[in-house]
This record gives sequence, structure tokens and C-alpha cells, in this order.
Amino acid sequence: MDNDNAPRLILASGSKARRAMLQSAGVVCDVVIADVDEESIKAAMISESDCVEAADVATVLAAEKALSIANANPGCYVIGSDQVLALGRRMFSKAKTMDEARETLDILRGRTHELVSAVAIARNNEIIWHAVDTAVMTMRHFTNEYLDTYLSEAGPNALNAVGCYEIEGMGVHLFSKVEGDYFTVLGMPLLPLLEQLRHFAVVKS
Repeated sequence: MDNDNAPRLILASGSKARRAMLQSAGVVCDVVIADVDEESIKAAMISESDCVEAADVATVLAAEKALSIANANPGCYVIGSDQVLALGRRMFSKAKTMDEARETLDILRGRTHELVSAVAIARNNEIIWHAVDTAVMTMRHFTNEYLDTYLSEAGPNALNAVGCYEIEGMGVHLFSKVEGDYFTVLGMPLLPLLEQLRHFAVVKS
């Protein structure tokens, strides 16, 4: 599906799931991890407004990641993406330790939260397209014993995702219901992104 005459495409993310999505779709791209202080940006947005939406935060972070790489790579198309987990008005950050992962999962257990995934394309120092999508996730009332088992089997992989679960793996056992696009759950609205890559002739249409 790659276009031999297309400009260089860069994914500004170290996410294995996002890279795998593009690879599975036949999209060839380089990976350059964006150096963006996500927590500072998120904190600044929240401090400016108590009513800031998760979709706004995810969109800004996706754009900042794309722009940070596009600025140093003129002419290239750069994909930035971000995912925010929201439980009501509370927005979660990635757990840094297994104890934090346990705390996050204990809070989410038996409740419904949202995964908001945003994607942006930057070129020549400007955002030329962006999209955002939301999946609604309901965790089942699993036991403490199962939580111990899950964290033991998931290990450090539990720290790779903001919700401390990888839905494509053992994390699926934590849920009783999932509503929304599968790719959005994985961390990037893939179908609208592919449509735009075809529109920009980055991949064959």
C-alpha cells in the first residue's frame, strides 16, 4: 500500500500498538519518538479551565507530538497520536509502578470509563488534519485474587497503557463491555487516518 513517490512519513510515537496498526495496514513509516512533556501540558490545560474535556487534551497532545518532529523534518508528513483515559471529570496518567497500576485498576474496577484517542498530521510546522474518537469501556467486578493474577501475568506491560491494560492481550479479561472502535481502544483512530493518508497521496488509494 506504500506509494513509492510519496513524501516521507514519520510516526512520532514509541507505541508498539500504533506502529503495529500502521504496519498491519501496509503503511511504511519511520518512527521518531517525540520529546513532549505530556504531564506539564495536561496540567496547564486543566489549571486554565476546570471544564477542559479529555478530547481537547488528547488533541493538543497529539498535535504537539506531531509538530515537535515536523519542525525538524520539513516536507515530511508526521503522525502524532495520544490517548486520554477519563473517569467522569478525572483524567488518568500512566502508572509508573506496579503499585500505581494496582491502584488504577482498583479505581476502574466495576465502573465505566472513556478512552479518548486523538491523531494529528503535521507538515511544515503546521497541523494539516486531526481527528478524535471515544470508546466506552466497562470493567467487570473482578476479585482481588484475579487482580493479583492479572498483574503478575501482565508484568511491566501493564505500565505501557494509561489504563494499565492491553486490550489485545490479557487485559481483555478485565472487561464486561466495550463500546466503540477497536483501533480507538488500541490508541489511534486508524480508519480516518488512513483516509487522510490516501487523500494526501502518502499511501496508494
